[in-house]
Amino acid sequence: MALSREQLAMRVAQELQDGYYVNLGIGIPTLVANYVPEGMEVMLQSENGLLGMGPFPTEDAVDADMINAGKQTVTAITGASIFNSAESFAMIRGGHVDLTVLGAFEVDVHGNIASWMIPGKLVKGMGGAMDLVAGADNIIVTMTHADKHGNSKLLPQCTLPLTGAGCINKVVTDLAYIEIRDGRFHLVERAPGVSVEEIVAKTGGELVVPEHVPEMQFTNG
Repeated sequence: MALSREQLAMRVAQELQDGYYVNLGIGIPTLVANYVPEGMEVMLQSENGLLGMGPFPTEDAVDADMINAGKQTVTAITGASIFNSAESFAMIRGGHVDLTVLGAFEVDVHGNIASWMIPGKLVKGMGGAMDLVAGADNIIVTMTHADKHGNSKLLPQCTLPLTGAGCINKVVTDLAYIEIRDGRFHLVERAPGVSVEEIVAKTGGELVVPEHVPEMQFTNG
């Protein structure tokens, strides 16, 4: 069974480490803030100028002035700081973010990512994604394995305009956890109840499948 958006966020949250500074992109990545493992200290950074994002607020705790880069209302943890976007991008471009989590339209076997425009559709702009993929060594993409028409989003070569080239090495989809190395996709884990055959059928680029593919384990929700 394909993972829900919340389960995707839970699986990505398992990649967090104590002391990390982490940027969460718009969409599914923002949900990771709700699943930081208990007892772990992680500073979540938003390119609009907030370091120390907490979980999404309950209805009675909403502050319309406290938002993330996607204009969603958020909370701030103890020790958080607020600054302007120029300082935020200096932090990103200076390589001070330990992990970046992004959504994407396409990822290919060369680690290229296309995440900002589909020709013929309304383009809202690149946002901070180009800076994030250039300034971070550790990037995780989380997305659905295929689009709404059933077309694979893990390709031999991206067909859409690129956000960054050769920068992605980990992808968590609703079907699988995949690593990218040596110009190929490598299947590491599969979603509970999802067969290897389904993952292979829905992966456009070359996929290396080991003899045993464990199911994902969820320890935080």
